[in-house]
Amino acid sequence: MDSRIPDWAIKSAFATAFVVASVFVLHTTGLTLPITVTTSTVSSELSVVGEGKVDVVPDTAYVDVGVSFDNVSVAADAQKRLTDENNKIVTAMKALGIPAENIKTSNYSINPNYVYESGKSRQNGFVGNATITVKTSNIEMAGKIIEAATAAGATQVGSARFVVDKPENYREQARDKAIANAKDQAQKLAQSLGITLGKVTNIVESSPATPPIMYADKALATGMGGGAPELQAGQQTITSTVTLYFAKK
Repeated sequence: MDSRIPDWAIKSAFATAFVVASVFVLHTTGLTLPITVTTSTVSSELSVVGEGKVDVVPDTAYVDVGVSFDNVSVAADAQKRLTDENNKIVTAMKALGIPAENIKTSNYSINPNYVYESGKSRQNGFVGNATITVKTSNIEMAGKIIEAATAAGATQVGSARFVVDKPENYREQARDKAIANAKDQAQKLAQSLGITLGKVTNIVESSPATPPIMYADKALATGMGGGAPELQAGQQTITSTVTLYFAKK
């Protein structure tokens, strides 16, 4: 009977011992999270995950303003009123210097209004709603947009949203930081385990999450008639996560 230990058993024992040693190293060295270490008995690779972050001040603001009314008895009258009030807001936005392509009527609707009495519904005139979404690359203009819109007759302020217009410009910086982080973690780990790393054989970047949209408090609508509200854009964090695969010498 062949008493030799099978190759698969030796490789499995080696992989288990390596993982145990890696966990021990994390607790006894200066390695920081996130870090993921995997080994392959086929390719003899070491993979390490690195993360990079860049804090960015949003450079673009979107503001939703509009009008809403009900109990207009004739549809044609509702349509004329809604058009007039919508156009006044648009004119006010252009007067602020907002380009026409950054002014979008995102909702314009006229619908029958129904009331319920004694278990039955009946039509009671018409309701009109219009929402205008205004974009500006000068985030300090957000408060002035609200002030000008309400002065022009807007009765609704839906939200003010702050975004990074081109996050890909900053994601490259975050990726560079993630690569540097992964290399640093790999060198520390290799030194602690007494192994020598070869060249990077592969790199995988995880799909980055879409940067969050920062919303101003809807209480900003209380600025109606009382001057322009001061809105704060804050910061957004753009991240990149990469996995580097190193050959082991």
